[in-house]
Parts: sequence; C-alpha cells; structure tokens
Amino acid sequence: MDLSGIRRHTPAAAAARREAAVLAPVVAHDGEAHLLFTKRATHLGRHPGQMSFPGGGREPTDATLNDTALREAHEEIGLRPAEVDVLGRIDDVTTTSDYAVRPFVGVAPDREYVPDESEVAEVVLLPVDAFTDPTNYESERRVGRDGDPHRLHFFHVDGYLVWGATGGIVVQLLERTTDWQVPPAPDRVVGPDADLPT
Repeated sequence: MDLSGIRRHTPAAAAARREAAVLAPVVAHDGEAHLLFTKRATHLGRHPGQMSFPGGGREPTDATLNDTALREAHEEIGLRPAEVDVLGRIDDVTTTSDYAVRPFVGVAPDREYVPDESEVAEVVLLPVDAFTDPTNYESERRVGRDGDPHRLHFFHVDGYLVWGATGGIVVQLLERTTDWQVPPAPDRVVGPDADLPT
C-alpha cells in the first residue's frame, strides 16, 4: 500500500444539504496494512449493523471537516487526534440521505480501541490485501427510482460485508494506493426494488 497516492491526489468536493466527514484509518498490524472500521450498533436508526469508518455529521463547533472526522473518531473509538497522521483526503461521496461525506485518510497506531457502545458495536481491523483479492469483490449497477444508474460495491472480508458509501470510499482508497482497479463491468444490473443487504 503506497500512501503517497493520497498526498498527491487533488480531491473533488460535492454539494449536499448536510455535511459529514469520516476518517479512514490505516493501521500497520502484524507487518501488514489494515483498514480500521466500526460496525454500527444495531439500535441506530440509520444503517444499523453496517460497517463504516469512524465519522459523522459536522457540528457547529467543528472549524473544518477534518475536525469533524477527528472528533468523531475520538468519540466513537477513543482515537485521539494527536495519534493520527492525516495524509489527506479523497473525493467526497454523496449519500441517499443528502449528505456530502468527506473522507480523510490517516495513519493510526496499532492498539486496542474501545467502542462507544451507544454508536459502535465493534471495532474491526481488516487487511488491505483481502480487499484487493478479486474473489472478495462484487458490484452491481442499480437503476434508481430517478432512472439514474448507480454502481454499488461489495467487499466480503473475514466474514464482514463492506458496501454502500463506505464501499465507495474503499474503492477510491484502493485505486489511489494499490494496483487494484474496479472491474469495468458490474457483476449484475438490478432495478430499484432489488433487495439490499441489511
């Protein structure tokens, strides 16, 4: 994993009604690069049980979206801002709930993290090499109710499913730091009523 690609990237911004930010922490664990995820608590109203990066909506006290990402990481898993070497950011991702999510990428220490149980069920380290294994990836082109097609990415790693906005962020991260590239064609094309993972 060559993280210099993050520093060289000129990210694109997106406009939406609400602003949010996430931190994609890269952790060197057992001599290999891993990504740190949170598994969202099942009682949450939005995206319960899904895999995500630490993050959330911008608060009035956040001077920048970088501050939002670091604050949320501290609140959710106890990662202190001083522990993170923020390398840069990748392109904003928009969500169906009208958020523009700004993903920051940083190097974090390999230590135990304590989840805030009100938001996070589990803190998970997953190896980057598993994300670049083509047998662990699939995608679909979903035609939305507006008629516009959207491509969804699904990574199956160590019994966890990473998809949705987080899957899109992982795609960007891998394409800028590894040799992995999104296959040109999706595995399937589905309509707006096709089932989604829960």
